[in-house]
Amino acid sequence: MGSSNNTTPVDLGKPQFASHSWLEPIIVVSIMLSSLYFNRRRNYSIFGKNNNNGMSSSHQMYLKDEEADAFDPYLERDSEDQARSQPNPNPHPPKRRNFLWYTITTPNSSRFARHFHSRILQKFPFLVEMFYWVMNYLFYSCTKAVAQSLSPAGRDVVQLAQDHAVGVLDLEHNSFFSIFFPIEESAFQAFFINGHQGWMTFFNRIYSLVHIPGTVAFLSWWYYYAPDFETFAIVRRTMTLGNFMAFIIFCFWPLMPPRLLPESYGFHDTVRQEHAESVWVGGKMVNQLAAMPSLHFTYAFCIGSTFFYHSGILHRLAGKRSGRIALKDIILFILGFIYPLLVLCVIVATANHYWLDATVATFSVTFSFFSNRIWMILLPLEDMLLWVLRLQKPIPTTGNRSGQRDEDEAGRDRFDYRPL
Repeated sequence: MGSSNNTTPVDLGKPQFASHSWLEPIIVVSIMLSSLYFNRRRNYSIFGKNNNNGMSSSHQMYLKDEEADAFDPYLERDSEDQARSQPNPNPHPPKRRNFLWYTITTPNSSRFARHFHSRILQKFPFLVEMFYWVMNYLFYSCTKAVAQSLSPAGRDVVQLAQDHAVGVLDLEHNSFFSIFFPIEESAFQAFFINGHQGWMTFFNRIYSLVHIPGTVAFLSWWYYYAPDFETFAIVRRTMTLGNFMAFIIFCFWPLMPPRLLPESYGFHDTVRQEHAESVWVGGKMVNQLAAMPSLHFTYAFCIGSTFFYHSGILHRLAGKRSGRIALKDIILFILGFIYPLLVLCVIVATANHYWLDATVATFSVTFSFFSNRIWMILLPLEDMLLWVLRLQKPIPTTGNRSGQRDEDEAGRDRFDYRPL
């Protein structure tokens, strides 16, 4: 490892703006409010006497419980057409959910569709997504305390995290795995510090922006542009599972980021100069010893993969789609490469992560993608929560716009509802 014991001041580039501490929350809230507006259900009034007037025929069918169940692919039925063909004396029959190897019965909250808070969610269905990510953050905020409690008796969690960090560097550069990590993190950072301060300044100032604000902006965009809700939900479930896999590792295997290692390892904390701290990466609730896997790269890799998918170029190369390639498709395809690569450079050059952190994140996202439907086991719990809150879950608006037939203009609507 390189050494930085000299007393000569090192130009670490300009730090992030001091305004980040109050500007970033404003940016995130603005994105969320904008998403609520653009993803709202149009021609639907919260205070209207007959809310069915502003909804398409498929949405009106959803309000009838026997029809709504037919749209729910995660319900257990005796036959495919039973819900449509047989009248049910109970207008709100219990739902039968598959839970592992069992089928359980859960209450049906559709009877609460006329409640005021149900109508609010029906008008602004993106509120449900905001709730999911608040729950994600609450779980993350617990990892710091859990990691401390799980630390071996008589051993400080900080020292344990530092020992893990030294072990990561040894694995990357002093073992046969070094062929996969030819550039040391300290050398990569030194390249930008020594003569490329402009890039270093750029990295410092976008480090926090590409994390929470960038990810919230992506989820808002994908909710709007995804071809259908299931396609959106796959990405969201993948991100969520990647989050929880990371949370488990944070609790049981704390890892000190390079910037917190002793100076003898040659790393500099470039982002937090002059006490410039982002609200998302500082504070008592933030776990500073949670370097592996990198959540920055977890989100970036998931976002880049989604750009690849949405560009449609891979489908055309496989012969599954015809027609000319549009400019926006080319842009999305290029962004699929550039965005994860940019985030990787940012997190390593600023000494917030090791190469291995991004490598583990890549594998965790891949695993999460193929296992994302594991979250379906929470459907019974969701049904119970909706019942307790006297709330009907809204129908998503995803797929109604951006090249899709708008529900207000289509003569014949097809709506496939996917919960969770």
